[in-house]
Amino acid sequence: MNIKIFTFSIIFIASIFTGCQDKQTIDESVVAPSKEVKEVIPTLPTFHLKTTDDKNITVEVTKEGWIFKEYPNKVVLLNFFATWCPPCKAEIPHLNSLGKKYKDDFVVISILVEENKTNKFVKDFIKKYNVQYPITNSPENFALASAVGGVTSIPAMYMFNKKGLVYQNYVGAVDEEILSTDILKAMGK
Repeated sequence: MNIKIFTFSIIFIASIFTGCQDKQTIDESVVAPSKEVKEVIPTLPTFHLKTTDDKNITVEVTKEGWIFKEYPNKVVLLNFFATWCPPCKAEIPHLNSLGKKYKDDFVVISILVEENKTNKFVKDFIKKYNVQYPITNSPENFALASAVGGVTSIPAMYMFNKKGLVYQNYVGAVDEEILSTDILKAMGK
């Protein structure tokens, strides 16, 4: 058996037991980015994400940190999720609440890690669950997931401070109070 296939199989099986379990799985390039995938991604990439309401979100990786061009000087929480994932759905009210509470200094950007979901499908999801932050539905979502180090389980979140440095990362559902405390620390308060 090829060592790459064996390694991928082990990582994939481990991710099933640690993440959201349901009838579907995350795209395998997100679950376990191979050495080849990491080599394809440029050292300092720029991602052009598209939200469901056709707005652009540009994420540039630099030596100094990550730049979220549409959200300067904000703490940014990248939320990797799938529409079929129960913990992903359960955290929506908490993320809405935090977005309102810290609206001047904080933003949530959700990154959909499912293939072949139409914007209409995702907009229906947004309406049904009252999502109040942008959701990207873009082919570059998967490259972004690889660039943060690979998303092995969902929900997964990466918090960036105002300087664009990763402040914290989370796997699985996270209590709103913990996120609130980390947001304040990432803001320097």
